[in-house]
Amino acid sequence: MLDLLKKRILFFGGKGGVGKTTCASALALAAAGRGKRVLLVSTDPAHSTSDIFERLFSREEEEIYPGIVGVEVDGDFEARRYIETVKNQIAKLFSSSVLKEAERQIELVSTMPGVEEVALFDRMGDLIVTCVDSYDLIIFDTAPTGHTMRLLRMPELMISWIAALSKRRKNLITLNRNIEREESGEADPILTTLERRKEKLELVRARLMQHNFTGFVLVLVPERLPIEETLRAAGSLRDSNMNICGIIVNRILPENLNGAFYQARRKQEQTYCEEIRRRFAEYPAIWIRQFETDIYGIKNLERLSEVLTGPNDGAPFG
Repeated sequence: MLDLLKKRILFFGGKGGVGKTTCASALALAAAGRGKRVLLVSTDPAHSTSDIFERLFSREEEEIYPGIVGVEVDGDFEARRYIETVKNQIAKLFSSSVLKEAERQIELVSTMPGVEEVALFDRMGDLIVTCVDSYDLIIFDTAPTGHTMRLLRMPELMISWIAALSKRRKNLITLNRNIEREESGEADPILTTLERRKEKLELVRARLMQHNFTGFVLVLVPERLPIEETLRAAGSLRDSNMNICGIIVNRILPENLNGAFYQARRKQEQTYCEEIRRRFAEYPAIWIRQFETDIYGIKNLERLSEVLTGPNDGAPFG
């Protein structure tokens, strides 16, 4: 799975609780150990990355380990920052007579569902656009699958929305010019702002779909619900022309467990492992046995990073 380290951007996704944060953190450690400069971005509301590294992540870039810079993207904070940015922009565009009402409308919109996701994606887009030349690898530890799939659909939705707003703005400008019977040589500031946002979104979308540049790693455990959720995620990513560069099957039971309970669990697990091998046959796979201890702290992360980047023939255990 060393091919993962050839990418410039990696997204780790999966159902909640399958170990995607530990896998993302361990791969960041492996990359740093090979001399790469890594940006590790936590977008999961649980922000377990801080716990795993045993130090707090900042909302801004801050070195957390030699070669690894961490960033914690907080949805609530980003939503507030996003709304303030919009307010500052409209303050430059509208007269004082309409500014108060415009700000009131923005405050109403800020409480609507979806605003936090827009703000989160805006921050992620900023990191993709501005940081890609400063790091060898950017790793996003994402929220559980459903939330992440909605985030990744944001470029298409927002580009369509901006196109509609731009069309309405152009129609309004044409109408005003016809009424006033005069042409203005100055660029419309609202149209300029919309066009800049559209250009950024198109760049982010292009990066996400650039298969040799960006990859998605799906993490699951050999159980029914994670398998089904991962299949849906893989289908959504394929439909969006995004590159799945591997799967990680985590927490496989050790072979040396005795007793009727463990034998039953092992039998069921082997069935699920065969199903995973069959249904995800097109993707490179890493199979990871369950550790005897929780994975947190650099020592345990180093153990996991060796498994992630070590030899693996893509076959399930047992």
